[in-house]
Amino acid sequence: LSLTGRILEVLKQKVQEYKLIPARGGCFELTVDGELIYSKLATGSFPDERAMLDAVRARLPANR
Repeated sequence: LSLTGRILEVLKQKVQEYKLIPARGGCFELTVDGELIYSKLATGSFPDERAMLDAVRARLPANR
């Protein structure tokens, strides 16, 4: 299961909107409410799935 699929599987009841924008050249960026959470372009590697789930979960309104 991809990271995008995993986020939807785990947080589907809490996420109001989910947008996947395909890009070329190995671009993978994750933003929540306009805040950049992770950029593969900046790090050169894919993110840890658990860290990304935790980062999204921490930024959801119910958890603020």
